[in-house]
Amino acid sequence: MAVYRDDPDLQFLSRCENDELDLLVSLITHDPRDGTLRWTENLSGNANYKLYYPAHRNYWREIAAEIQTFGASSIVSVFRGGKGVMYREVLCDVCNHVDVKHQKEDTTEAIELALLMGLLAKSLDGMSQEELQAFADSMGAELTRPTAPLILMAIQTAVKASGFAAYRLSVVMLSTLAKVVLGRSLPMVAYLTLTRSIGILAGPVGWTLSTGWLIAGISGPAWRVTVPACLLIACLRQQ
Repeated sequence: MAVYRDDPDLQFLSRCENDELDLLVSLITHDPRDGTLRWTENLSGNANYKLYYPAHRNYWREIAAEIQTFGASSIVSVFRGGKGVMYREVLCDVCNHVDVKHQKEDTTEAIELALLMGLLAKSLDGMSQEELQAFADSMGAELTRPTAPLILMAIQTAVKASGFAAYRLSVVMLSTLAKVVLGRSLPMVAYLTLTRSIGILAGPVGWTLSTGWLIAGISGPAWRVTVPACLLIACLRQQ
């Protein structure tokens, strides 16, 4: 059974809403390809899960413990008494795996934003001119004939100037992640101010963005959880 290690980077999960945590729980427990339980997960057998589900906030430590253990070798976890690694180590490993440049001395939030921007960059590279324009418009970037580098520069500038820009980016990425990786849709009521940004994902732009997850190389049981989990956690932190 996974044992939670006190982790300051995951404590914010205790303040997330149950519907926000539901995406993370679904990712941990079920394989979205066929809806079956993952053979590597322990959460669904946990006593608190069985007692409180779907009130996920009541067992946020158990959720965090799963992320920590998915990020560590199962053999190593056995010798650690079921304990995994700290989230920051998982995050840096994911960045290395998907070839996203980051500075280890940066804050966890900064590394998460680097991950979001890195996978966005991979997605933008596959867009047509029309898709680039649609995405730039959806993000509020006033650009004429935008290119991928120009969009990235505009978003990076906006993120540095306003926390809302980082939130907006996280919602767009979270919506895509939920749809492509989990086959789910976000509850739109919570994001009415961003309906235009999210709505654009229903068309070709959304499918183009989805290539980012494919390029990221989500292969192997652990990476299928840790890569999207870090993206989810990065987005939830911005919420």
